[in-house]
Amino acid sequence: MFKPLIQLVLKHLMAQNAWAATQLTPFAQRTFTIDFKVSQVTLTVLEHGDLVIAADTASADAIMHLPPSLALRLIRQDPLAMQLVKIEGDSAFATEIAKVLAGIRWDIEGDLSHILGDVAAYQMVQLSQQTFQQMRRGSQQLSEMLVEYWQEERPLLAKKAGVLHFNQSVDTLREDLARLQARVDKLVNTPSQQEST
Repeated sequence: MFKPLIQLVLKHLMAQNAWAATQLTPFAQRTFTIDFKVSQVTLTVLEHGDLVIAADTASADAIMHLPPSLALRLIRQDPLAMQLVKIEGDSAFATEIAKVLAGIRWDIEGDLSHILGDVAAYQMVQLSQQTFQQMRRGSQQLSEMLVEYWQEERPLLAKKAGVLHFNQSVDTLREDLARLQARVDKLVNTPSQQEST
């Protein structure tokens, strides 16, 4: 049911990102699966580098395990998210596929311009970007406010200086204990040496 829709979206995105086909051409006739936990999609690279839905009987050369939460982080272009993707099979192939998929961009403005016209599409994209930036700033300010509240008003979180001081105290205590242990060992061994002489 979703395969024709996925195929249509893939074809459209690959047409908007012509560079991707060039990157994928060396992997022609190879197949990979993206496992989203809730569903899977298996794709094959064609001779000219395009991606198509693989046949139901195709076996994957590589599998990328991509839980929904990690997929959202990749969409937001979180630099650490890519390191959390689990890969099975041909890791070189899967890594190249992941790089290509991470680099593909949807030209929303171009698609909207066919429906709304160039000016309206541009304004709509600008407005959505401004709204997204405001939401991001608002959520960052809210998180900073909550951290401050939990550190000052209702101390659930430790301040960085407090944690550093605690760690230094633990290190000092460990060093003192090691010195004390060395003295005790020296005192215990000293009388036994005198008795033997």
